Amino acid sequence: LKAAKEHPVPEDTNQILENKTMEVVAGLHSVKVSTVEKLLLDGLRGEELVSPSVSSHTDLIPGVYEGGLKIWECTFDLMDYCSKTGMQFTDKTVLDLGCGAGLLGIVALKGKAKEVHFQDYNSTVIEEITLPNTVANCRVDEDDGKSSKPPSKRLKKAKCSPDLLAKCRFFSGEWSKVSQLLLSSSKPFSKYDLILTSETIYNPDYYGALHDALSQLLAEHGRVYLASKAHYFGVGGGVLLFEKFIEERNVFRTNTVKIIDKGLKRFIIEMAFKPS
Repeated sequence: LKAAKEHPVPEDTNQILENKTMEVVAGLHSVKVSTVEKLLLDGLRGEELVSPSVSSHTDLIPGVYEGGLKIWECTFDLMDYCSKTGMQFTDKTVLDLGCGAGLLGIVALKGKAKEVHFQDYNSTVIEEITLPNTVANCRVDEDDGKSSKPPSKRLKKAKCSPDLLAKCRFFSGEWSKVSQLLLSSSKPFSKYDLILTSETIYNPDYYGALHDALSQLLAEHGRVYLASKAHYFGVGGGVLLFEKFIEERNVFRTNTVKIIDKGLKRFIIEMAFKPS
């Protein structure tokens, strides 16, 4: 199992954005992944195990690379759901689980969450994608203190809001290891009011670890919002199989709050603890 690690935010946030080309994705700043892939292919950055997945154009290598360089379709479904339902993040603690680009966590951060944590399996994803995206979206104009307009070209300098970045923590590693790190840390830790996660139930082999992480890290009255395709061909996971697993464990109740019928059917599931 990949060990858990917390990634500190460097004091010089411009360093994080060095050599990064940004684009606008769903109204947010996001690193252009092709530039990161080139660095990985050239051996200039990242874990040794991630580069082969890039060179072979593979989205997933179980236990090695879990797809965090790609923004998956259901992420946009969940972002849209948060927007259209007016999901309240104010003063809440939020976890973006399997965060990849971190767009869900950034939405919560911009929604005045009290604290936002980001987790991805691969440390390369956190360092080369998630951290830069978060820093770029915390930029403020020096003149009026308002958020700056999303750039479409390379960012050379950025004045970041220290108050926003202070709300963020970044973790890599397997779910059970990250849970253990958080729960045993000497740093103050409050369980999450909201856990947002997208396309994390593609592999049934991971259901036990995911279920345990959710049950250990979710606050008593918290909610999980999970976005998923109906079925993942090739790896075998999907909504019905995951809901059956959850029902058998008898810890959470699930409720389908949205179905998207365009293309391959997709779902947004709300989860909460069953009454004890």
